[in-house]
Amino acid sequence: MHFDFGFYSSVLLISFSQGIIYSCLLLAKAIKTENKSNYWLSLFIFLCSLYIAPWLLGFGGWYDNQPYRDILFYTPLQHLFFIGPVIFFYTQSLLNPSFKFSKKDIGHLLPGCIYFIYIISIFIYDKFIYGDYYFYKDGMDKDFDTLYQKLGLASMIIYFILSIRYYNVYKKLMFQVVSYADSILFKWIKTYLIAFLVMLVLPIIFDIIEYIYPEMKSYKGSWWFYLFFSIVMYYVAVMGYSNPVLSSIPYKMSLFNKNPVLLLGENQPNETETIIDIQHETFKETISPEIEHWKSKIETLIQEQKLYKNPELTLTDLAKKLETNASIISKTINQGFQMNFNDCINTYRIEAVKNSFANGEHKKSTLLGIAFDCGFNSKATFNRAFKKNTGKTPKEYLYFL
Repeated sequence: MHFDFGFYSSVLLISFSQGIIYSCLLLAKAIKTENKSNYWLSLFIFLCSLYIAPWLLGFGGWYDNQPYRDILFYTPLQHLFFIGPVIFFYTQSLLNPSFKFSKKDIGHLLPGCIYFIYIISIFIYDKFIYGDYYFYKDGMDKDFDTLYQKLGLASMIIYFILSIRYYNVYKKLMFQVVSYADSILFKWIKTYLIAFLVMLVLPIIFDIIEYIYPEMKSYKGSWWFYLFFSIVMYYVAVMGYSNPVLSSIPYKMSLFNKNPVLLLGENQPNETETIIDIQHETFKETISPEIEHWKSKIETLIQEQKLYKNPELTLTDLAKKLETNASIISKTINQGFQMNFNDCINTYRIEAVKNSFANGEHKKSTLLGIAFDCGFNSKATFNRAFKKNTGKTPKEYLYFL
């Protein structure tokens, strides 16, 4: 096989090889752990590796030699219409254990399939009907067509926005249904979305650089873009492979309906599905007798059984103890307590911490020990909730006690 080893080709070859290796590792991990999100990340890294391939092989001399030139011409390697949907499906599979690729999701892949069919059609016409270059008479690879590149970038931007939207809905839902929301907001989600944003911004940055420095429009000048792209890809591959985080709260939602979300029965078939208001609307007018009734029952139950001490308390747990629907409890907390479920339970935890301080427990135990005894599951969550509730850090509060 022909390949010209040089500085430009060798560096991209390393990036391409590492991408393929990590794609295979993620696939193996997905098969071993039955983790659906790793399938999507494996595919994403594979597509990113293919995105580098034409430039890598171009520096390797493929565009200057046959039959390699035709292989590059008639093999679609930059699947721009697939990258956006794949990252969107990856986001869903990480955040929602109920996500399954279904028939309705096939529509997201149609533009990519159409482009693939388009290239195959060109191959058939040129090779078997026209017998020469017709579509490629200008000698330009269709993967680098300006219209395709711009539409591909637009597609990825749209799916990036949809992924952000999905994550924002997830955050709102978690604050409404669990008392440990801070610990499952997942730093990795924000990290890879930022990395994907960098990938989207890179073409724009290099367009600006090429406008200022026209010499960067050369083949070697474009090499820098693919180098930076491959670095970001490699970062996502390494960090994604080591990421162990998955959500455990199943739900359904509509991207185009801000409210509400359907919370599933946590994979229990006999559980009823409930509607959760993720907007966390509060109401200043007088609350209804029904809300007042449920508010009193919630306060009594939490205080008597000290449910706030359970660091993994959920809205569903509370609803089961009160033998009612989770949507009623959610509505009561939003309207009656004027806050979401997470903040409501943390308020009880903070009061328990302050009572411990008043009783001198801080002289016998550490602040973190007290926080854990009162239901918090991390130092960061405790400090954040305490400052939000009192306006002071725990140490500042004790100083003025």
